[in-house]
Amino acid sequence: MVMQKLMLPEFPLRLVRQSGKTLVFDEFRKRFVVLTPEEWVRQHFLHWLKEYKGYPAGLIAVEASLKVHRLERRADAIVYGMSGSPLMIIECKAAGIGVTGEVFDQVARYNLPFGVPYLVVTNGLAHYCCRRDAAAGNWTFLDEFPDFDALSADVGGHFPQSPSWRNE
Repeated sequence: MVMQKLMLPEFPLRLVRQSGKTLVFDEFRKRFVVLTPEEWVRQHFLHWLKEYKGYPAGLIAVEASLKVHRLERRADAIVYGMSGSPLMIIECKAAGIGVTGEVFDQVARYNLPFGVPYLVVTNGLAHYCCRRDAAAGNWTFLDEFPDFDALSADVGGHFPQSPSWRNE
């Protein structure tokens, strides 16, 4: 299976073929999962978070179950702080899917039970991170993606420059 090149660093995935399907080892879930275009993006983005931004793998829950208006949903990933509180919800789409207002609405609905301060949407080509300003009651798009220490400290959106993480 040939996957699209992403605007993320390449990283070696453990792939196997089984019953005619390509599987990828997900180190966050500690098991092989079917490699879909969305999974391709999720694996690369989460490894970028871990390797380049210092996010501990043990604090990232993949396909985390949550309830939204009594309906069971799954967030692509939730990042937790050292205290165990959720800090960020990540929604991944396949590279061929546009990052639209509808996608942001989806991740915002997932956030209703949590009220996390950060939301992320990526399709592997464009990456967006929003920070909630609780006092003003609105969301601000960040120019740089926070590393884990800055996220944990919630340093008001002023983060050190990182290699081009957001592409429009």
